[in-house]
Amino acid sequence: MHIREPVVQPITVKSLRPTQITVGMREVDEKRKRWREHKKKAEFLGRHLIPVIRGPKDHLYVIDHHHLARALLDEGQKVVVVSMIADLRALDRATFWSYLDNRAWCHPYDQNGARRGFEDIPDSISGLRDDPFRSLAGELRRLGGFSKETVPFSEFLWADFFRCRLKRKAIENDFGGTMEKALKLARSSEASYLPGWCGPVTDEN
Repeated sequence: MHIREPVVQPITVKSLRPTQITVGMREVDEKRKRWREHKKKAEFLGRHLIPVIRGPKDHLYVIDHHHLARALLDEGQKVVVVSMIADLRALDRATFWSYLDNRAWCHPYDQNGARRGFEDIPDSISGLRDDPFRSLAGELRRLGGFSKETVPFSEFLWADFFRCRLKRKAIENDFGGTMEKALKLARSSEASYLPGWCGPVTDEN
């Protein structure tokens, strides 16, 4: 089954399993704030289905919207509505992860940008680690530093680009100032290979 199929019965957020190791916690915090502002929360959930894969032992694996899932979990939301992308219950664990990897449905890279084994992907949304560079990339996209693309995990590609050029402590201690540097880098020819690149920008009128 490769058709988005809404599952109307409630699915508990804590039962969902991630397919990546990290998120940008700053982005999670922003989603938490926006969630609190929504008056019609049931309507919001109905418009933001969490895409999942049904995997071994009938576990549901999130393949997108990890930040939203983590935000809802941290806000105490008990259930969500999911969209079933594929049913892979028949696969053993090793084949399952290999299949997800080949379909770009998982991202087994840690907060340092290093590839890890599939066993290092946490078993719960609460186990996702913080990658400040992912927060930087997410905020940069919202500010128009690069365009939203359908390329899987494009924000992580941008995060890795900045990881080699900016310091983690600079992001943590001066997010705004680091964003200005990131915007200049994003519009430089150095970033031209990345999905959604919008540069270069010149000073010419």
